[in-house]
Amino acid sequence: MNKHTLSALVENKFGVLARVSGLLSGRGFNIETLNVGPTNDPRFSRITATVVADDAGFDRCVRQLEKLFNVVTVQNFDGVDFVSRELVMVKVKANQETRSQILEIAGIFRAQVVDVSLESLILEFTGNANKIKALLKLLENYEIIEMGRTGTLSLERGLNAVRG
Repeated sequence: MNKHTLSALVENKFGVLARVSGLLSGRGFNIETLNVGPTNDPRFSRITATVVADDAGFDRCVRQLEKLFNVVTVQNFDGVDFVSRELVMVKVKANQETRSQILEIAGIFRAQVVDVSLESLILEFTGNANKIKALLKLLENYEIIEMGRTGTLSLERGLNAVRG
């Protein structure tokens, strides 16, 4: 089983996300990340999903996705040079003694402080999965109170684009 990333350009209509995610989960794939949002053309949305699946099964699934009504095109990022990013917000317990240490870690990772209280900091960080994992590992020493992640967004490098 390997981790695979795909991007589907779909019509921005009711029920499309349910059909796409239903096809993925219906094939027994664990959806690790799922991100959906409109594109520069409001008629279309981009669905980016990261799933764990065997290679042959994932390839079959991509072909089946391409046949779904309201799916314009699907890009399988296997073997493609692409950029992935994810946003994470982390609320960390912080007091007078630990605040400067947490801020130093945030600075190293170029994380932004988006909220400060007497007992906590909320950090916002954008990066690839490995950088997010490294930041979270360091912040575990300070008690992570709460965390939210957007899921992965991916685009192919260069001029190739998924368009409607």
